[in-house]
Amino acid sequence: MSERFFLRSAPREGRATLEGDEARHLARVLRAAVGDPVRVFDGSGIEWAARVAAIGRDEVTLDVGPPTAAAAPAGVALTLAVALPKGERQKWLVEKLTELGVARLVPLVTTRGVAEATPAALERLRRGVIEACKQCGRSRLMEIAVPATIAEASAALPAGSRTILCDPDAPPLDAEALSGAAAVLGLVGPEGGFTPEETAVALSAGGVRARLGPHVLRVETAAVALAARLA
Repeated sequence: MSERFFLRSAPREGRATLEGDEARHLARVLRAAVGDPVRVFDGSGIEWAARVAAIGRDEVTLDVGPPTAAAAPAGVALTLAVALPKGERQKWLVEKLTELGVARLVPLVTTRGVAEATPAALERLRRGVIEACKQCGRSRLMEIAVPATIAEASAALPAGSRTILCDPDAPPLDAEALSGAAAVLGLVGPEGGFTPEETAVALSAGGVRARLGPHVLRVETAAVALAARLA
């Protein structure tokens, strides 16, 4: 059994407990038995080899081995502030950005946005991150931040960061110009585009406009294209 499972709490004294959906998936879907090997991670970049010690109604107890730390993320720390698309496109967006190693996703509040990042929507996004991490082997969760405007997202950047505003009418992205940046913030607007006022806010905060290809991209495609260029 090579499945990976997410721990809500780090192991203590060689024991860990899977709860809720994680426990039910292992016990009822995979029909695990005592002694079966699994791997677990807590989202901080640490993994453990483990074995099933006991199976309860809604929890599974594990005996865990020594921790294994994942390698530090390569490349620049990337935050994407994205005006969320509707429906299942959000799930696809989160899955692909997690696979590409994006550090942080900020649901971007814009004038022309079409989807509201409600508390329930944010929780779905966070569950999507966990599922993507389990599948792709990532041990450090992509953070789903609270919704923010361009000004708020820009103000949260550490010193030495760069900001890219995705714009199909701008010059092509010059990834080399970002070398040496401590972190990068990518701004991806809604399908109706940023308003002139929103663009002005980004530029006044030091952002640069850039296009990602010869065609107009949908929201989730632009976000994934930017992440892939900078991964």
